[in-house]
Amino acid sequence: MENAANSRRRLPPLWLQILIGLVVGGIIGTLWHGFGAALQPIGTLFIKAIKMIVIPLVFSAVTLGIYKMGSDLKQLGRLGALAFIWFYVATGISIILGIALNGIFHPAAGVVLQATGKLPENLATSIDWVKFFTDIVPDNIVSAMAGQKIIPTLFFAICFGISLAGIGEKAKVVVDFLEGILNSMFKLTQGVVATAPVAVAAIMAWVFATQGGSVIWGMAKLIGLMYVGLLIIMVIFWIIVAALGLNPFATTRKVMEPLLLAFTTCSSEVTLPVHMNILEKTGIPNKIVSFVLPLGYSFNLDGAALYQSLAVCFLAEAYGLHLDMASILTILLTTLIANKGTANVPAASLVVLAVILSSLNLPMEAIAILAGVDRFMDMGRTTINVFGNTIAAVLLYKFGGKAVAEDDGVASVVGV
Repeated sequence: MENAANSRRRLPPLWLQILIGLVVGGIIGTLWHGFGAALQPIGTLFIKAIKMIVIPLVFSAVTLGIYKMGSDLKQLGRLGALAFIWFYVATGISIILGIALNGIFHPAAGVVLQATGKLPENLATSIDWVKFFTDIVPDNIVSAMAGQKIIPTLFFAICFGISLAGIGEKAKVVVDFLEGILNSMFKLTQGVVATAPVAVAAIMAWVFATQGGSVIWGMAKLIGLMYVGLLIIMVIFWIIVAALGLNPFATTRKVMEPLLLAFTTCSSEVTLPVHMNILEKTGIPNKIVSFVLPLGYSFNLDGAALYQSLAVCFLAEAYGLHLDMASILTILLTTLIANKGTANVPAASLVVLAVILSSLNLPMEAIAILAGVDRFMDMGRTTINVFGNTIAAVLLYKFGGKAVAEDDGVASVVGV
């Protein structure tokens, strides 16, 4: 037993194990294409295992968070207002940065358009706002949960949490049950995430075996410029963290596990249980974490916003459209609105691109040009989406959550 314990202590931290898996997987996929492609089921099993945790975790965490704030609806409203102000500010900065980078570097110069991927079937080319708002309210919560629909689940959890707060002591049995579910989900998450290094190696082996090579280099300028933009956003986030009196590099290191999971799986959902657990351990109250993260994963997509504005500008210039001030404003406003309006729509980034291209009278088929390399851009933008929600949680704690911490008796020190 002692030897086993010593062996575990000698293992590198999980984030470093994941990073090693990422590199090993890339090497396998590059050198042994057939073997790398055959490893896809391992990655698929890992992603499915995480996704099975997400809905019960989100439902129990959000319900309990709202229940604990339910006695002070003013506080709840203030946190919600602060969250959405930050979501729109961060998204606006990302969109403007994407437009600016295209205006400076013009990655579409000399590009000959040729589709390298396929459009998803029945891809929406506009946003049905009536359907968007009516879909927020689930007609069957069990069906919504079974369909992994986060926003209807969030809506029900918020309403349920407020209702529990309104019935006093009678809610205790339900609250205890939900706390048991939440703690069980965190424990289950630890077990699943322990397999992440192997799963990440399998995913990266499959990606490099099936989607690498000439397709990537054909769009290298766009991919490279997008990663420059993502790095700039990261620096902006670091400056904000430093302005709050925290160490930006220590903050990044502490959330390295969800960032690496986001990079390799291209899924924010997969990172949610790990991300929530880490932020709570740093001292941010459960009330804030369970409120901000599920909301942010649906509405705060900073990396996606940068990609969408940059990609549309790239396609517009590749088709010979001169981007005058009217076109730039159209891209800015349409992306800002559509980025939030597609929060519960499948293939959301592609739908946003379709909406913006439609507003500029550009052919929808242009999206297929990006489809061949979308995986490599999705890795980066998902990572920034996750880190952006770390910043959202820290900001809300600093500016709207001190009272929450005092109510809970939590020390007002965030070690992120």
